[in-house]
Amino acid sequence: MRDKIISFRKATEDELNRILDEKREKLRVLKFELAAGKIKDIREARETRRDIARILTILKEKKANKFSN
Repeated sequence: MRDKIISFRKATEDELNRILDEKREKLRVLKFELAAGKIKDIREARETRRDIARILTILKEKKANKFSN
């Protein structure tokens, strides 16, 4: 997990936005599969939601730092 956060922090805003779009699409697919009963383990959906939250937090920090400088 720590490696994931470090890699998110090193990424540019454009890369983070691309990753964010991919994670949101993955979450959408996981929700459909969960509702259809194709998957029973919700751990992957939970981790994807947390990744989305991490990325959004880092994006907000980068924007705040850009405006404060």
